[in-house]
Amino acid sequence: MVSYVVHPDLAADIVEARPYQLQAVDDALAGSTLLVLPTAAGKTAVAWMTIVERLSKKGGWALVIAPTVALANQHLQSTIPVLAQTSEYNPLSLSGQNTADKRERIWKQSKLIFATPQVVRNDVRSGKLSLQDCSLLVVDEAHHCTGSHAMGEAAELYLSQSNNPLILATTASPSSRMDRVKEICSRLGVKKIHLRTPADSMVSQYLSGLDIREENVEVPDEIRDLVEPFRLWQDSIVDMERRTGRYVMPGRITQMGLSNAMDRAQAAIGRGDKSGYRSSSQIATAMRLHHLINHLLCQGIAASRHFLKRMEEDSGKTRSSSDFLRDSRVRYLSNKLSEMDEIHSKVGAVRRLVRGRIRRDPGSRVIVFAHFRDTVDALEIALKDLEGALAIQFIGQSSRGESGGLTAKEQISRLEAFRSGAANVLVATSVGEEGLDIPSADLVIFYEPVSSEIRTIQRRGRTGRSREGEVVVLVAEGTRDEGAREASKRKEEAMHRAVRRVSRSLTGNPHKDLSNLSSFSVESAEGLLSASEFVLGARSKLGPEISEHDLTGFPDRNVGDLERIPPESFRPAGQTGLDQF
Repeated sequence: MVSYVVHPDLAADIVEARPYQLQAVDDALAGSTLLVLPTAAGKTAVAWMTIVERLSKKGGWALVIAPTVALANQHLQSTIPVLAQTSEYNPLSLSGQNTADKRERIWKQSKLIFATPQVVRNDVRSGKLSLQDCSLLVVDEAHHCTGSHAMGEAAELYLSQSNNPLILATTASPSSRMDRVKEICSRLGVKKIHLRTPADSMVSQYLSGLDIREENVEVPDEIRDLVEPFRLWQDSIVDMERRTGRYVMPGRITQMGLSNAMDRAQAAIGRGDKSGYRSSSQIATAMRLHHLINHLLCQGIAASRHFLKRMEEDSGKTRSSSDFLRDSRVRYLSNKLSEMDEIHSKVGAVRRLVRGRIRRDPGSRVIVFAHFRDTVDALEIALKDLEGALAIQFIGQSSRGESGGLTAKEQISRLEAFRSGAANVLVATSVGEEGLDIPSADLVIFYEPVSSEIRTIQRRGRTGRSREGEVVVLVAEGTRDEGAREASKRKEEAMHRAVRRVSRSLTGNPHKDLSNLSSFSVESAEGLLSASEFVLGARSKLGPEISEHDLTGFPDRNVGDLERIPPESFRPAGQTGLDQF
């Protein structure tokens, strides 16, 4: 029997009772908290419970910010059925589609508003929005709260204006870098990090299975032939820079090695060494070649065309880019690509994977992630004649070159078409990585591995949310794909270590354990329990077993058999370092 949370402001039999979520609510109500849960573990449910309890105890209104219009609208639609008194809260969604004057009126009409951070920031700065009475700010996908992103700026404005501020920040992927995790916590005023990993005994039983596998694909010889003259060109530049002492990293040529060489060239210029100018120009060319080679090998024809088109659009900005495009080898490649269809093996692999999934289960939903819009275009065309496949694009709102973006309404419409089954294959760029809650998506294809642990976790989280899911990562053999795959694995392993280290440095939210759950009950098979009883019961069942006696065995040996330590190896009294030895 499924247990449900009972609260005066929550609809009956809607929010499933999960002990780890209730513990997170207890922490969130005690002070500003960063909640780190695996994708599909129910961060939104924690937000629902925190919102209703905070407003019932402190009054005021609650604001939920999400990075995209589509995600903010999704949160609105999922929250409406959860509220017992929807009319009292009057939940609304706001974005840049609403005019500034109209937004000024709407802000005052609701106790629960979902919005993009840009709208919040702009309206606060213009005086159209006051956050004085906002008693709770929920920050979804909180890993964006770094640098100049509007999400961090909106949160800082909230902390400066609210009479009684409280922030609940949620993410599945904060960062593998301690400095970024610290920045997130600092900008949000976070005092405690509530972390749960997929291996946590309380969480694991609620996560659907996820089969992750990699599939190596061979790069066609025709593409490798196109790459060869550019590889030789790049090698000649790097060999020369090695002799000058500017390129110093051993092994194959990497972006990091080129960046390091550029730093050395710039340092030489700073010292007055005129040879640094020539090195700087040559290394910049090597960097362009590096990107072009990787586009051809890892992405394919369409993405490489896109790369050269972008260079042409920006060619007037620097002399070196203009010289690069005038080179006969580049001109030949550009003409050749304009005549070619997409031949990369990854496109064939996507067709095969989608066809196999739909044949096994016609009701399947598939998401294909690709980095470039031109690749998305090529994949949509490649899937059009596939029997049973109804593919649609999901890209960002901005227009880039010849590629027009989708409006917020078009994004929402396409997500709805995917959920309803009007389309069963969503071909998306990075805009589709975060927050898409599509329970029936059971296959995610990465057109390429990404070195970012944040993007990898977000992409992977689009499947396995409510039933068994599968993730397939396409890796082009002998290319940077292999390095990106390993980098992502290392960063993901480092992420939880970084979060724990930062967590230990925070002051925490001191309060009596489970004391903030007095308004919550749980309807379970045993009847109606208090939320604290429910959580304590789960702790006793799932906590580690502790033996009453230490049964650790020791080898049988006499004290006299132990190796004696010579007295001269002891540190003299008063010695504080090796320099005093």
